[in-house]
Amino acid sequence: MQERLADLHIHTTYSDSSFTPEQAIRRAKEAGLSCVAITDHDSVDGLEEAISAGNSCGVEVIPAVEVSAEENGKELHMLGYFIDYKDEKLKAALRKIRDDRKHRVHKMVELLNKHGFDIDAEDVIKFAGDISISRLHIAQYMEKQGLIPSWREAFKKYIGDSGPCYVSSFRYSARQVVDMIKDAKGIPVIAHPGLNRIDAIMTVLLESGIEGVEAYHLEHRNPVSSYYEAYAKEHNLLITGGSDCHGMIKGKVLMGKVGMPYSYVEALKSRRRK
Repeated sequence: MQERLADLHIHTTYSDSSFTPEQAIRRAKEAGLSCVAITDHDSVDGLEEAISAGNSCGVEVIPAVEVSAEENGKELHMLGYFIDYKDEKLKAALRKIRDDRKHRVHKMVELLNKHGFDIDAEDVIKFAGDISISRLHIAQYMEKQGLIPSWREAFKKYIGDSGPCYVSSFRYSARQVVDMIKDAKGIPVIAHPGLNRIDAIMTVLLESGIEGVEAYHLEHRNPVSSYYEAYAKEHNLLITGGSDCHGMIKGKVLMGKVGMPYSYVEALKSRRRK
């Protein structure tokens, strides 16, 4: 019998992917996945559609979200699995983040214009649509308008974390995000810790109440994944993993490139029941 596989980190058009929720689920089916977690940035608006599509084609959909946080001046991302995505308190908190994302676009566009571009922030927002807007949308808009050769150059030269047009966005603290997820009956897990390089604050995150670590990620090399798997086991944390698929945004479909045995999903479910 073929082993059931899960991809526990997938985005849709409700954040910064080119796939609608339905398209993402159908791609998951084609990739041979039996379970996926939809983890849009600061948004749960696509979950209803994704769950419905999953029911239609036989793919289990875990309701989830990816929320930005900041601790000791360090940005990190938190995944919340099995959340009650209809929880009004959670939805209000996420709306607050999305509203700030729009203000951030205006600030970053202002800086970009000072660097020689001619961009209207409202045009960028309209281009992105009524979703959780991100730096990627700014970069894509610049590419589409012929202002830069590719969206990657926008990050490299202007809006990357150390770029001259970067603007920090509103973020909750790690404990606030953990509490937000737990209040919505979810399980808080640190996303791709190897990318954010947050080892120095892992103790703080443990004290904040995290329950898992995304040890497996496409941009985690094997030694990095092994390190975080060992760390999770040492601290009695759950282990998760996923492709962080954004549709065709990164040039190819990454869904299923990180396939977790279904036993990891069962471990999440077991923790949730407790």
